[in-house]
Amino acid sequence: MVAEGTTGLPDGSKTDTGRVRASLILAVWFCGAAATALAQWGDSGREPEIHNLPYDGRFTFARVRFNNPPAGYYYKGLPAWAHGYPDAELNLMKIMNEISNLNPHLDGTNVFTLDDPELCKYPVAFMTEGGWWDLTDKEAAAFRAYLLKGGFVIFDDFRDDFYRGGGGWHGFEANMKRVLPEARFVDLEPSHPIFHSFFEIDSFDIVPQFYDRGQPVFRALFEDNDPHKRMLAMINFNTDISNFWEFSAVGFRPVAESNEAYKLGVNYLIYSTVH
Repeated sequence: MVAEGTTGLPDGSKTDTGRVRASLILAVWFCGAAATALAQWGDSGREPEIHNLPYDGRFTFARVRFNNPPAGYYYKGLPAWAHGYPDAELNLMKIMNEISNLNPHLDGTNVFTLDDPELCKYPVAFMTEGGWWDLTDKEAAAFRAYLLKGGFVIFDDFRDDFYRGGGGWHGFEANMKRVLPEARFVDLEPSHPIFHSFFEIDSFDIVPQFYDRGQPVFRALFEDNDPHKRMLAMINFNTDISNFWEFSAVGFRPVAESNEAYKLGVNYLIYSTVH
């Protein structure tokens, strides 16, 4: 499985002058990319355009939209729910289309608030930056109903953010306790079936980190708090797996790292659709 758009320098095909020129070009590109990245950080509060596809029974990636405090608008001025939207999920759907019979929509993805009745038509939901999540009572009740009726949610891209004073585990856990007061979070081991539903992931050491420090943490919530029953939520904490999906076609990170991140996404979707 290879992402599109990667580049490289052929060994031995350049003179010393050519190598210097290539190094300078790469250095200029890197500086430009760094400047662009720095320019993306701000608090403009820009809302992305949403064009939901009409329901037709085909698998459609569904992302959860939520409100967040002003500090959550730090990446490109976007709200926390929109990080990576829609490139991350569209790239993952392209991978799913190539390796499975899921036949997902490739022409768009959908976005719903938790209290939108339309969300219940989509068995798998996805949320980024759950630590910045402002949850209303109405949304909590609707989300509880969604999960208990058979819904499955993947949480990704959040960590204990000491820099901006929020966005971490504490706020996320408090919200999930409002949704499922009886919920007990379970730390998963690589032996759990979700890590073997399509690709064999025998160690978390292969999971790449885009910018997070330390090791990623994988947790789950189960029906009746029983790990032998249906999984309600898969939680990627202290990592940003979907960031690799978002940038996999631009050569920003090694192909091998993006491939490992795709393995997780594929396994989550395969597991959730057959359980």
